[in-house]
Amino acid sequence: MVNGKLILICQSGGEFLSDVDGNLSYKGGEANAVNISQDTSYDDLKIKLAEMCNLDLKTVSIKYFLPRNRKTLINLRSEKDFKRMVEFHANSVTAEIFVSGKEGFDRDALNMYTDRTIGLKLAENVNRHGTPAGVAGSGGLSTTPSKSTPLRTVRTAAVSPITIQSDCLVDVHISCQEPAINAAAESPSQATTLSNPSSGHVAEDDSDYAPHSRAAVGTAQSPISFDNNGTPADTVKKRRRTASWKIGANGPTIVVTDNDSKEKISRKKKSRNSTGAMVRNDMVEDEDSVQLPDNFDSSSPIALRDEDLPEKLVATWKEGITGVDQDFKNVREFRAALQKYAVAHRFVYKLKKNDASRVSGRCVVEGCSWKIHASKVPDAQTFRIRKFNGLHTCEGESWKSAHRTRNWLVSIIKERLRESPNDKPREIAKSILRDFGIKLRYSQVWRGMEDAKEQLQGSYTKSYNRLPWFCKMVVNTNPGTVVKLVLDEEKRLQRFFFSLHASIHGFKHGCRPLIFLEATSLRSKYKETLLTATAVDADDGFFPVAFAVIDIENDDSWRWFLEQLKSALSNSHSLTFISDREKNLKNSVLEVFENASHGYSIFHLLESFKRNMKGPFHGDGRAVLPEIFLAAAHAVRLGSFKNSTEQIKQICSHAYDWLIQIEPECWTSLSFKGQHYNYITENVAEPYSKLIEDSRGSTIMQKIEALIGMLGDLIDHRKLESSNWSTKLTPSKERKIQKEAAKAHGLKVLISSDVLFEVHDEMTHVVNIEIRECTCLEWKQSGLPCCHAVAVFNYIGRCVYDYCSSYFTVESYCSTYSTCVNPIPGIGTPVEEDVESDTADVLPPCPPESPIEEKPEETKTADPEKRTVTCSRCKEPGHNKASCKATL
Repeated sequence: MVNGKLILICQSGGEFLSDVDGNLSYKGGEANAVNISQDTSYDDLKIKLAEMCNLDLKTVSIKYFLPRNRKTLINLRSEKDFKRMVEFHANSVTAEIFVSGKEGFDRDALNMYTDRTIGLKLAENVNRHGTPAGVAGSGGLSTTPSKSTPLRTVRTAAVSPITIQSDCLVDVHISCQEPAINAAAESPSQATTLSNPSSGHVAEDDSDYAPHSRAAVGTAQSPISFDNNGTPADTVKKRRRTASWKIGANGPTIVVTDNDSKEKISRKKKSRNSTGAMVRNDMVEDEDSVQLPDNFDSSSPIALRDEDLPEKLVATWKEGITGVDQDFKNVREFRAALQKYAVAHRFVYKLKKNDASRVSGRCVVEGCSWKIHASKVPDAQTFRIRKFNGLHTCEGESWKSAHRTRNWLVSIIKERLRESPNDKPREIAKSILRDFGIKLRYSQVWRGMEDAKEQLQGSYTKSYNRLPWFCKMVVNTNPGTVVKLVLDEEKRLQRFFFSLHASIHGFKHGCRPLIFLEATSLRSKYKETLLTATAVDADDGFFPVAFAVIDIENDDSWRWFLEQLKSALSNSHSLTFISDREKNLKNSVLEVFENASHGYSIFHLLESFKRNMKGPFHGDGRAVLPEIFLAAAHAVRLGSFKNSTEQIKQICSHAYDWLIQIEPECWTSLSFKGQHYNYITENVAEPYSKLIEDSRGSTIMQKIEALIGMLGDLIDHRKLESSNWSTKLTPSKERKIQKEAAKAHGLKVLISSDVLFEVHDEMTHVVNIEIRECTCLEWKQSGLPCCHAVAVFNYIGRCVYDYCSSYFTVESYCSTYSTCVNPIPGIGTPVEEDVESDTADVLPPCPPESPIEEKPEETKTADPEKRTVTCSRCKEPGHNKASCKATL
């Protein structure tokens, strides 16, 4: 990046071709020039590339080559990846990036960037038939945000190589608009203003992420009340009101009453087009009344202060209604703008006419001059304001006793979740109190968050119906992937397995034949469980191999998972499986994989050991027991193992009794016959648990997308990291071999034969370089030469690295991460109805019922040593003189 700028040559629409040496070249398509700087953000770049290449923003995939490397493509998925790419090209003037994705740019995708204004430089498309020879000039396209000086548009001629002219610049300023409020919440039957519906109006769905399932509003909602004392400009008598949902033939309406008087609340039977935005009890006439229950609870008083309203948000809302002849896309967009306009200007309105073709409203205060009328323009297919009087003569009386609607609350929470998806209900309640002066209960915010998440992410239940689509798409985009979906008779999800081609290829070509089996809760109301198979790479890093989502975790589901794993890893060497001892998977593993070895996870054993460390303790006490346990696990000689277990027995006999029940051949280095593993004491399931916890409120498809994204990011990061390694072994193994080499200095070596050597240390060891063994047993156990073997190689002039296991080389590490995860277009968006029509519905599993343990009846037994109280007045046992009731 020379002079703080980098010109990106953005190529799209072509294809990659490989030559005999494995070098990739990009042929066909078109190219665009983009200027970036240190201040450019990844999100801005992605938006502009999607618009420039006419691609769906959610499916855009960006890749690039490392300098002087045309064999490996690196994915660009986050701000961190983008900054890393810029650092790699710090000394370059230009850099190539390759853009792909689903065709069709949707400008509504910019809604998530509500508060951002982007200055852009545009470059004319250039027909591509090969790699550009160079780039000249300082023009191009920049996505660097700028508030003071808008950037410029550059038009270039269609020539190759690309030349960028800077003498015909035109200012362009693009502002992203605010997202619309949920359509389901704002349809006439359930309008933001809560007006009665028109029978002819059908609202559109406004799901931002997945199909929206309208939430039922028939249940009474906790009210939101206002305290008039909270308004600094107007101090009036405090009047608490209670709001409640009322359901009738015409849809839901908010009704309001004074708590003290418990006046009756009613609504009109037959009126369909005339009702108030906030219905007040003094406006209801000639209606059948409905009495609120006596135990109906009221909200805490709420203070609205002008200085507490978020300045930027309110400023945007105030400009939502500008005057006559203002056009909107549809009636839904007009209603949303009108409601926000009313909140920003602090008044309450009611709609006299409200249907799909016309909306008329006026201030709720009788005699106030504010009114508005808008109607549909058939020819232009827009909704236009016809009449508008923005002057209020009520002096703010309508705002003093206003009650916010549930839909308004949901729209506010939805905006908060867009900015901070992991916010908790209490955090959102505090922010609403701070910004709007509205005090909400936890339950109110929680219900609002449920509706907001459904609008943003789609229905959790309907998300299961996308699993058949995912099975087809993942195989098409990642050939070689193994996927299996099993449903029960009611078409409910029973088991779902998938192992991506990148995982299968990486395990077969670079990992040791060692797999950890773990189970993690998916943190959903259906109580599914995520089963995982995880390998270990050459640098002892965890590498995901396969996943499965099951309804119930038991022996049958684990056996099914192992069978699917066997089919995915066909032709693999003899495998070693590690699992939690309490899962009792040993028999299932050995039945499915005949030549496999099975061991117990040291992490889980250590946790169980700590739970069984019950006193009394002697000697050094409780603190040293875990360290002695690990020493027993790592002992390679019987004497060392017995010494460790004897120490445990002397300190805590209870822990020793638990320890001797575990088969030594399943956890000790002394007796285990499979791949060496017990030096790994980390929790293998922790990355998955953290990922699921972070996406706890997400749908099943979003969690699957997160797992795939985690694997893709892991491969990209480690591939990039290993590109700078220059050693024969991976860093962790290189450090270990260097440590053994330091110990080898000063050791005396004697030659017994061509392959046998004696090495004298504190004791004599025999090294056999032909079978790669030493009498210290360290070489055979770890796969790396011990200090005695290193001394021999130094003495006879052999290379130490020739005798290291190939599993620990950088070459094996690179082979593990050589295959990328290809993006799956549309995984984060709903499937079209016509696409899903020929697929069977998939329902979520039935959550297993938690067994209810019956507590045994406690029988009181008389304590023979307990003293019996005897009354000194009546001489009867069981009471004293003060409580005596006997008549004498």
